[in-house]
Amino acid sequence: MRVFNEGVAVATAGQKLRALRDKLGFTLRDVEESSTRLAERLGNTEYAIPLSRLSDIETKNNVPNIFRMYVLAVLYRLDFHELMSWYGVDLSRIPLELQTYEPRHTHPIEPPANTHADIPVRLDPSFDLRHTSNLGRMIEKWGMVPLSYLRPLTDNKKYTYGYIGSEDYTMYPLLLPGCFVQVDETRHEVEQGVWRSERERPIYFVEMRGGHVCCWCSVNEKTHEIYLQPHPLSPVPPRTMHYPHEAEVIGQVVGIAMRLDQFSAPVPRLDSKVPAKLN
Repeated sequence: MRVFNEGVAVATAGQKLRALRDKLGFTLRDVEESSTRLAERLGNTEYAIPLSRLSDIETKNNVPNIFRMYVLAVLYRLDFHELMSWYGVDLSRIPLELQTYEPRHTHPIEPPANTHADIPVRLDPSFDLRHTSNLGRMIEKWGMVPLSYLRPLTDNKKYTYGYIGSEDYTMYPLLLPGCFVQVDETRHEVEQGVWRSERERPIYFVEMRGGHVCCWCSVNEKTHEIYLQPHPLSPVPPRTMHYPHEAEVIGQVVGIAMRLDQFSAPVPRLDSKVPAKLN
């Protein structure tokens, strides 16, 4: 079946796959045998495409499962993103959709390696790091590059990255929900001291049994307890946990990326000042 767009017939995904197979000189049997060998090598029969199933994919426009899509992309030398787009799935929209569906809980993140980013590739010669300026006006040229190309610039093993959940107000208003944090994993020992301001006191990225949290910390070595302290204006109560069995310090927050116009103020809680001790 062909889809018509303003009276013009548009080839279906199955028809495109058949045309590509014919162009490469593969028969249905060739694809079946090649996919079977690939399935044996990968140790998963889901990769195998029986002759009858391939015929249904081409003529009845049946949607192949994720394993068979992988095989077709390999055998036909086809970009996987393009193949998915033939079935109405635009993988390039994932970064846009991420802005709509924000996770509620704080968690570490790993940037996708195969997506592209539009980044500045040439700055105005007058740009001076010593002075505050409008960065948008300092960029002379933008360019699209795979994020994997940027990996050597940021592939410092001592850093990890986290996302503050849309419902995590632990360090509000210092760290707003929805911001990203850079964590130095070499700074996982909790510092003890007297801080002149909240800006000086280290913030730590902590992994708990039920998730992650960014907060101030203090450790009692005698009782083997860690005190997770939120910002004084936060509605989240402080917590005391066994250390390090119930809470492990991943590292210290050393950088943040934060928007100031896309969050809602937390609803005050009556028990916001009552510590919660977990045993």
